[in-house]
Amino acid sequence: MTAPKIAPYGSWKSPITSDLIVAETITLSEPIFDGDDIYWSELRPSEKGRIVLVRRTPNGMTTDMTPSPFNARTRVHEYGGGAYLIDHGAIYFSNFADQRLYRQDPGSAPRPLTPAVDLRYADGVMDRERHRIVCVREDHTAPGEAVNTIVSVKIDGADEGGMVLASGNNFYSNPRLSPDGKRLAWLTWNHPNMPWDGTELWVGDVDDRGAVIAPTQIAGGIAESIFQPEWSPDGILHFISDKTGWWNLYRWRDGQVEPLCPMNAEFGAPAWAFRTSTYAFESSRRIVCAFEENGRAQLATLDTATLQLERIDLPYTDIASVRAMPGRALFLAGSPTQPLSVVLLDLATRQIQILKRSSQVSIDPGYLTTPQAIEFPTENGLTAHAFFYPPRNRDFTAPTDEKPPLLVLSHGGPTGSTSTTFNLGYQYWTSHGFAVVDVNYGGSTGYGRAYRMRLNDNWGIVDVNDCANAARYLIRRGEVDPQRVAIRGGSAGGYTTLAALVFTDLFKAGASHYGISDLETMTRDTHKFESRYLDNLIGPYPARRDIYVARSPIHFIDRLACPLILFQGLEDQVVPPAQSAMMFEAAKKKGLPTAYVPFEGEQHGFRQAKNIKRALDGELYFYSKVFKFELADFVEPVPIENL
Repeated sequence: MTAPKIAPYGSWKSPITSDLIVAETITLSEPIFDGDDIYWSELRPSEKGRIVLVRRTPNGMTTDMTPSPFNARTRVHEYGGGAYLIDHGAIYFSNFADQRLYRQDPGSAPRPLTPAVDLRYADGVMDRERHRIVCVREDHTAPGEAVNTIVSVKIDGADEGGMVLASGNNFYSNPRLSPDGKRLAWLTWNHPNMPWDGTELWVGDVDDRGAVIAPTQIAGGIAESIFQPEWSPDGILHFISDKTGWWNLYRWRDGQVEPLCPMNAEFGAPAWAFRTSTYAFESSRRIVCAFEENGRAQLATLDTATLQLERIDLPYTDIASVRAMPGRALFLAGSPTQPLSVVLLDLATRQIQILKRSSQVSIDPGYLTTPQAIEFPTENGLTAHAFFYPPRNRDFTAPTDEKPPLLVLSHGGPTGSTSTTFNLGYQYWTSHGFAVVDVNYGGSTGYGRAYRMRLNDNWGIVDVNDCANAARYLIRRGEVDPQRVAIRGGSAGGYTTLAALVFTDLFKAGASHYGISDLETMTRDTHKFESRYLDNLIGPYPARRDIYVARSPIHFIDRLACPLILFQGLEDQVVPPAQSAMMFEAAKKKGLPTAYVPFEGEQHGFRQAKNIKRALDGELYFYSKVFKFELADFVEPVPIENL
């Protein structure tokens, strides 16, 4: 092996290219059992972001089930999830183009069950006895705010959009039928809460007509987040609550709520998408559950009689979408060295089988870096969390007097968290010679409710401070070049990026992907699910309009003093394109080096291969110009104003 070449950071030639990333990477979600068959969904950038349902039979054969151009994706809450269910080989799914529910029987083409009007469906469960699906419906047929309800839809297409089973509140999720079909449980909440702020768990009886009667609230409230109600095979309702400050498991039995496994650990997760699942019943006696403790996900089984928790040693740091059947568990999992994968676990032998990887690419470990968990001091005497990725490329080393540029990553949400699962996008940066720090700023999940609530009333302050303090911590340790610190993020992370650029003087460049620049417009122009999100994060509007103005980067462009690049989908219904366009025009008018890269046909987040490639390479090109290093390979230039 030849000695590494000496070249400036950023100039390193890497085998991890944008072409490799878009050609070899898909997004996996929602694995489920249907008898002995296993299904999951694949978002494929190579098919313009189409989501395909895939079946794996016991002999190991995988088959694409939903034919092109069908796209199994719902727009309820805009973030979707819970777009499909399977029942004895029959597939029921929401199609993105028209948002109608479709039924696809084995060997047949999909056929619509719901009318061709603006009704959207998600999170369905099968009610076999009554030949119907019970699901969430979002009604956009009338002007004004959409109407959310729980409805039933006949699986023969005999009704026009469904019978309403629960209504009157702003939001509904998780309709779940008891095994005997006689009771329905569901979650509901109202503005301004989000599901991680406070939700209510209700149970009602299902009468002979299929209607829900005698609904009763059994848990939750405006300051208690209930997550994932599920009935055990013997008809006992289980759920997750954060009433102790941590999302823990409970059950409702004989009219009483009982804790199952009190721990300072998170068994729940923020329900941005429907059908988020962290536990499942292997049997009435045994629950398979995932939880996050000290920043690392773990899998365990819980005996429902003895309440003994048995941890399962697995080579994963992230575990999600847990499903189970007798003797087996199914989930998504990944680690710093393994991409997110569909994993099947034999609970008796503890043997794992990887059914599908999100990336099939094989990279020499000499080009890969491993994240280091760091804790660092931040404002008010508190501690915040992040993962640090030092640059690494076996073929190159930098001059001894040079330190690497740093990319500070601000995750979306903002209620969410970053993941340590192997990510080719991160390795793209580190193998080119960048250091990366991925920040779980105050407000992130995985560290308990108190940590999550740090952001309330303080969005644009706590997140900005924590991102800046993560960078300062690495600068003090001598890990990075203080003159080449950039911040990047998408959606809410894009807002944090823009706020950090105007409200601190630390960062020397920034990249906003569909980020928010004017907080006031988010109260008027965004979709229903998030339309009151900012009441808790900032304050009620318009009563506290002063705070919205004070924290909106667009009003403080005079403080922006560094280069900025913006990427934006032109069909984004969550963060309207005008947000990025306004910031671009203001920066250009001020004379700063700035670029704006819009994408036709993209919504919130980029799903098409050509656009993912363009965003990655365009950002690298931008940094090469503003941080003044030569690129090892040709990258299509991005027009940069005022350079």
